[in-house]
Amino acid sequence: MRRLISLVVVVWITLGFCTPARAQSAVAVSEARAEYRFGEQITFTARIQSQSPIQEASILFQAEGDPNTRLATLQIGPDGRTSYQYLLSAGLLRPFVHIDYWFRLTLAGGEVYTSQHFYVDYVDNRFPWQTLEDASVRLHWYEGDTAFGQAALNVARLGLQQISNLIPIVQGGPIDIYVYEAPIDLQEALSLGGQPWLAGHASPDLGVVLVSIAPGAEQAIAMQRQIPHELAHVLLYRYTGAAYNQLPAWLREGIASLAELYPNADYVQALSVATQNQSLLPISDLCGLFPPDASGALLAYAESHSFTRYLHDTFGTSGLLALIQAYKDGLNCEQGAQRAFGSPLLQLDERWRAEALGEKMGNLALRNLLPYLVVLLLILALPAWGLWSAWRRKG
Repeated sequence: MRRLISLVVVVWITLGFCTPARAQSAVAVSEARAEYRFGEQITFTARIQSQSPIQEASILFQAEGDPNTRLATLQIGPDGRTSYQYLLSAGLLRPFVHIDYWFRLTLAGGEVYTSQHFYVDYVDNRFPWQTLEDASVRLHWYEGDTAFGQAALNVARLGLQQISNLIPIVQGGPIDIYVYEAPIDLQEALSLGGQPWLAGHASPDLGVVLVSIAPGAEQAIAMQRQIPHELAHVLLYRYTGAAYNQLPAWLREGIASLAELYPNADYVQALSVATQNQSLLPISDLCGLFPPDASGALLAYAESHSFTRYLHDTFGTSGLLALIQAYKDGLNCEQGAQRAFGSPLLQLDERWRAEALGEKMGNLALRNLLPYLVVLLLILALPAWGLWSAWRRKG
């Protein structure tokens, strides 16, 4: 009797575990592929077979960093093959993003089947990329020999050392650096043709850096400026996490500029001209977006670099980290400076102009008082005009 009971239990357990397996094996998704024309379209294909009739079939896909999941209905052929073409005009995808996609089926009995996840890396495949890498960086380029790639990788290593003097380095896997030969190639990849002055870009959350550097006599200078600058954005993002976008633009770009290994003479010239012309932009105006035009953007970058360097020289690395922490805690542009340094942003701005740029305090005071002087003159002008008119009538 005991043997019979044991046999029944074994059979019951076996059937219990096998039934779900048979249900899952009733659907098979195979030959899943995603092929694309960069900047144009992605075509998803697969072969879907089911022992039970399929009432509805869908494909779902989601790009890394995108909170939205896209869904499209599929038609399945008699041989089980299906295809869906996603036009990028319906919504641009960031270059070098990782895309997950999967399939969902509703069967005749009402059961919903969800496939495993597949993926594709949306790389700019217009170019034949070469790669060199170490534990921290993967360097990709398509124009130039191996020596060019090695030189860029060496600069990236030096850039990491420079950045470590400004902020703690948080490890998060290798950073991918893609070196385009020309700015136009990079701009086409980003669909940023309206900003012809743009030479580099970082997608910090993806751990991806794009720069434009042509092999030749000027390559060393371009590498030493662009590569550390964009690397700093990725590492600053890793240090601050989701609070990265809470940092003022002048601080993000200022830290990135301090990471550069070769000084930018254009910054010095732009600051000199603006100081002489009394056309410096208030730092408070650089908390958000920078001017879209080339000359305005250059001045904004130059001021961010100089102002952040002034803060670092005055308050040290600990002061800079205290400022970053204040913004990480959710304080606004003005409040963060007040908490970190005990001074309003306007006062720090004035001290920087006077001490770093040599702008005369009298000019600063006059500029700050000018709006009030205009109002005062208007107030005084009205009674003076009345007195003058009365004197004319008596005369």
